[in-house]
Amino acid sequence: MNKQRQWYHYLWIWSIIYFSLGFFNILFAWLGLFSFCLPLIFALGGGNKLFCNRYCDRGQLLRALGSQVGLSVRKEMPDWMKGKGFRYGFMIFFFAMFFNIIYTSYLVAGETQSIQEAVTVLWSFQLPWSWTYSSDVAPWVAQFAFGLYSLMLTSEIIALVAMLIYKPRSWCVFCPMGTLTQTICKAKAQ
Repeated sequence: MNKQRQWYHYLWIWSIIYFSLGFFNILFAWLGLFSFCLPLIFALGGGNKLFCNRYCDRGQLLRALGSQVGLSVRKEMPDWMKGKGFRYGFMIFFFAMFFNIIYTSYLVAGETQSIQEAVTVLWSFQLPWSWTYSSDVAPWVAQFAFGLYSLMLTSEIIALVAMLIYKPRSWCVFCPMGTLTQTICKAKAQ
């Protein structure tokens, strides 16, 4: 049975646009806040994971590359990656990194730290990214953009690697936003 393609199946295009825009101007990284806010709005407002299941651009990208293009090996994930310990631990780590971005931006705003014009991939490798930044905005605004783009790029790489090794949407099992929205939905259901 061939399912008819819905408009949301094309939301993967947003992932490509987001990373492309950030490659040319780091300030576009602020658009990544939609990826943080929309799942929360759906979970808080609707008490469901509709955003994650249907409208997440990353999930749609993983589905397209893994299922349609066939880049996924479709191997089952290990049980420990599906477990609460890993999922909640990863969520806590992820949000600690996000709050570190906010704190670093605060330090740059207070002029106690200078802006780092680099994108850090996998929390370890700094890539010079200065061509994407002009000093037309406050340094803390750019610092937040560099940090957010780093976080989004790192999580995209992890998601793509999980897609290649395991089933197409394996990332969705331990996605920090997915774990958080699942927690919200369970709390709302009680």
